[in-house]
Amino acid sequence: MIMLDTHVAANLYEGRGTRLSTRTRGLLNSQPAYISPAVLFELEILHEIGRTRFGGLEVARYLTQELDIQTATEPFAAVVKEALALAFTRDPFDRLIVAHAALLKAPLVTFDERIQKHYRLAMS
Repeated sequence: MIMLDTHVAANLYEGRGTRLSTRTRGLLNSQPAYISPAVLFELEILHEIGRTRFGGLEVARYLTQELDIQTATEPFAAVVKEALALAFTRDPFDRLIVAHAALLKAPLVTFDERIQKHYRLAMS
């Protein structure tokens, strides 16, 4: 299992998966991939403020139908409990997304250098 952060999900939606390392592309082709519901929410907020042309549900639908990337379904309370211990950032989306991956003990594909520095299973 592998998790994707918001920017990676958006890049895949836009057909820009080439930014990913060869190793990461191999893992995406060989393991189930998921996004946290926090990714959908962040994408929706970014769309509402005009930073993206697409919203969360549109991206989720594409990822599921075209790339077989599902939305993870762990209980929100469990994700938030995990996020409480992640003080490396004040960005609530980053904390929830990293917490979701940590809860599952899963690698998180991210371009975010801060996440890469603080989450030992982060990769790009």
